[in-house]
Parts: sequence; C-alpha cells; structure tokens
Amino acid sequence: MWYDESVFYQFYTLGVCGAPKQNTGEEGHRLQTLLNFLPHLTKLGVGAVYFTPVFESDAHGYDTRDYRTIDRRLGTNEEFAGIVKAYHEKGLRVVLDGVFNHVGRGFWAFRDVQEKREQSPYRDWFLLRFDGDSPYHDGFYYEGWEGHYELVKLNLKNPAVCDYLLDCVVYWFHTFQIDGLRLDVAYSLDEGFMRRLRETAKSLSPDFFLLGEMLHGDYNRLVNDQMLHSVTNYECYKGLYSSFNSYNFFEIAYSLNRQFGSEPWTLYKGKHLLCFADNHDVTRLSSILTVKEHIPLLYTLLFTMPGIPCLYYGSEWGMEGEKSHGDDALRPAVEEPVWNGLCDTIASLCAIHKQEKALCYGDYTQVALTNRQYVFARAFEGERVVVALNADNAPATLSAPSLQGTGTDLVTGETKTFSGQVELPPLSAFIWRMG
Repeated sequence: MWYDESVFYQFYTLGVCGAPKQNTGEEGHRLQTLLNFLPHLTKLGVGAVYFTPVFESDAHGYDTRDYRTIDRRLGTNEEFAGIVKAYHEKGLRVVLDGVFNHVGRGFWAFRDVQEKREQSPYRDWFLLRFDGDSPYHDGFYYEGWEGHYELVKLNLKNPAVCDYLLDCVVYWFHTFQIDGLRLDVAYSLDEGFMRRLRETAKSLSPDFFLLGEMLHGDYNRLVNDQMLHSVTNYECYKGLYSSFNSYNFFEIAYSLNRQFGSEPWTLYKGKHLLCFADNHDVTRLSSILTVKEHIPLLYTLLFTMPGIPCLYYGSEWGMEGEKSHGDDALRPAVEEPVWNGLCDTIASLCAIHKQEKALCYGDYTQVALTNRQYVFARAFEGERVVVALNADNAPATLSAPSLQGTGTDLVTGETKTFSGQVELPPLSAFIWRMG
C-alpha cells in the first residue's frame, strides 16, 4: 500500500501556522503557511503529510469543540479543502488526527449537559454522574483523560457516540478527500469502536490508512486485520537517540531483532510501524542528541530500519526544542521553511527509501555489531541493501562474514567490493545495494 512505501511529514498544525494558544472566538486565515511548505516538501521527496488536529477546539487541538468545522484560528472548511487539494496535486497523501477518546469542555454536547444536566439527551455520551462534582465545579462529576479535566472522556461504549464520530470521518473523507487518520491515544480507545472504524475506512477506500498512537504494550493488540494498519514505534524511538548518546548500538539492535528479526518469537515481522526521531510531544532530535555529528547518522538509521519513517517539521533543518520548556517550545510558528545541508541529506534518504523496495518491505538481518558500529541488511525478492554506521570519531574495521560481493553506494553511486569485513571512516553512514 502507499503508506508502506511513504516517508511521512508531521505538522503540529496550530503551532506551525502561528495560531493563538487559546481559542477566544477570533477568526484567522493562517493556512497559507501550509502552502508555503509545499515546494519544500516536494524538494524533500516525502510522500505523505500528517496534520495534528485541525478542527475547532478550546486550545491545543486535542480538546475538540466541533468535529465538522476547521478551527477558526486556522481558517474555513473551504480553505482547508483547498490545502488538501493542493497537496494532492503535488502527489502528497494527507492524514488527519482523529481525536476520539476525549473532547474539550467547549464541545457542544458537553455544553448541553452543563445546561440541562439529567435532562440532556447527551448525558450518556460521557462517563459522568450527578452525585459528585468536578474540579471545574460543574455540579456533576465526569471522567477526564488521565486526570486532565479539560479533556472530557467520551463514552465509546455508547453506540450513539460511535455513530456520531464515524459519521464525522465519512464527512471528512467526502469534504476534504483525506487519505487516512492518526488516532490520538489509540491505546486508550475502545476496541469495538476501532473495529467499526476499520469497517468504515474500508467502505470509504480500500487504501484508507489507520495509524494509532501507542506508547507501550504489545502493538499486535491494535495492529491487525480488524483494527489498525500501523502504530507509533515508541520502543525504537527511545532506542534511536539513546543508542547514540550512550554509544551503545546494542540497545537499538536488541529492539530491532526483537521486533523484526528472524527468530520464531519475533513480534512484528511483516508489519510496518511508524518510526520517528521526534514529534510534537518529545524533545527535538537536535536538542536530545549529545553529539550533533550523529544527526545524519541517526536519520540514516531511521530511514533504513524496518518501518515507515516520519519527519517532524523543522527537525529536518536542525530546529531545537526542549520538552522541559513546555509544549510550545516543540511547536513553534514557521513562516518559511529552511533548507540546509541536513535537508540535502534527508532528501537523499527520502529518494533512496522510495526507490528501494527492500527498505519498505525487506526482512531485517543483523550483520555486525559493536557498541559504536552497526551493520545490518534488508532483503526483499532477491534484492539486498546493507546499511553501515560508525558513531565513533575514529575509523573502524568490522568482521562481517556474510558481507561478500560488490555493493553500490546509493548516495554516491560508487562501487565497493567486500570479502567478509567492512571498513568505516569516523562518524560515517553508508547504504549499499548488493549484487
């Protein structure tokens, strides 16, 4: 499917467009920023874009007020439909954030409960009772998501709630022509709802993509033929940066062997998890990596390990942002994208990922491993790609008995003959097509 072969690019939509932090009712037309990025995305060579919430919300987008109206701070439904059309014309698929676990306190059905209490026809849309109180002193208690009472939990056991949300998905598909959804906190969603969502998605388009946010646990619980196509690979997210920072490639190699190796107990072989170096919830790569020269090496690993690579806006040119400074530090406004040498590297990686089916669908095999060097292979239908990394500031020679024959460097086009060992310059990364 298209999503298995794509490089994704994520926007935190309200942030990149410079929307006010709170929705005070003031209208804005800020979606032009997304058009400003189109030449940049085309030059990078990404294949799909994921927008964090774009619908009317109280503040940050994950506190929805109205699922059928583009946030007034961004623009109108018609303007956003034009954005999607422009992206499609450039060959980019578009995925929206589906926030179905909770809503904001400004959500119209919750406001009805606040007004009518027991008489509200929407009282069973939420997990609430009228013999208590909320931290906001509503005169009734309701469940907030993980203790955040500005996020009101929806009752996804209620068929009426599910019907409403699925009708909204159908509306988005027909109004905006979207290609898929990323499900916020998918690990908390009712599995019955997700099964219904999968059926709805299938009825809209056979290649409608469903991606779930999952932080921990067995990804197979959600990634299967009845629910989602993919989830976020947080296990490898942590392994990526800490393997470089601690000079311990054994960490990420352990995760990749555990998830995609050849052993019978391998967990996710044949599945395509979304892999990322950073996103809107975590410290940016340029801020978390100790040695900045490791950045292109880490991106090489991200683009060649099993999974679907995803870039977070601004990180491709080295933007910094510390989670400890608050979410706003991770989600800044950008009037115009930047292009630099790191972008050149990532554009090259995008092109390689697109042309090499072994990087999209191939088996994973560890070839050689030390604390500071890592060599692995991806193989698919007779094609074999070998990836080699040296995180050390000194050259290294590794024994790799299975590495035999001629390889073509997919970055430079140069050829190299191997006879059971590989020599790596300091702070280097290579991708060779063998044969």
